[in-house]
This record gives sequence, structure tokens and C-alpha cells, in this order.
Amino acid sequence: MVPKTARFLTVILLLTLCSWASPQAPQNGPASATSPAEMRALGYLHTIFGSEREYKKKHGAYSKTMAALVGNGSFTRRMATTDRGDYTVKFSSTGEHFAIGMVPKTFDAEHRAFFINETGTVRFETDKPAGPQSEVLK
Repeated sequence: MVPKTARFLTVILLLTLCSWASPQAPQNGPASATSPAEMRALGYLHTIFGSEREYKKKHGAYSKTMAALVGNGSFTRRMATTDRGDYTVKFSSTGEHFAIGMVPKTFDAEHRAFFINETGTVRFETDKPAGPQSEVLK
């Protein structure tokens, strides 16, 4: 049996490699993070983005709840909670479109807000929740 730590590190490595290698992955990788908390938030956004794309391939529409994403891609039941440590997840979906926001519990130099939707473009704000009009993360 593989220890939990080794499985976790393997999953993180695979997610990172997939997000950088996939031509349909979001254009902005976790390297744009300025802190470990931001790296985790961006990793979560990339994971949920990939799970939404996979869900749409299977069902012809995006999921309307995060719970429906469980089992698609690497999205787990634990990931469906909106409390992500330093961040709170804001999720919305009509089935035709989806949007995910990562809002820090405290805005500071190590905690920016992030946003992604079906376009795959990650956007950010330094002092308020990010949205579709926010600056693109590079």
C-alpha cells in the first residue's frame, strides 16, 4: 500500500504536468502564484476547470453543482467544499456557462482573489473578488 503522502505528491505532480502539457488547459499556470496559498488556490482552479471540461464531454453541459463534479478528472468529494483554507470558493453554473472564484479570507500581498470560467482565462484582483472583467493573470 502506498502511503498517503506519496499518493498526494504523485497527484500534485500529475496535475501540474497535465495542466502545463494539455493544450486545452487554462493558459495561466500555477507559476503565476506569489505564495503557497495562491499556488494552492490556482491549482484548485485548474483542477475544477479540467473537471468541468470532462463533465461537459460526458453530459453535454457543465455541472450545475460542485458535488456533481466528483469523479470527473481528479475532482474529489473533499474538493466540493467551499472552504479551501485561506480561500472561499464561489461557484455558479447555468449548465451552459460556469464561473469559479477564489476569494481570500484576508486580502494581502500573499492572497489575491482569482476567477476562471469556461474560457480558461484566469483573472485576478488584489483587493476585491475577481470577475470576468478583472486583469488577466500572466
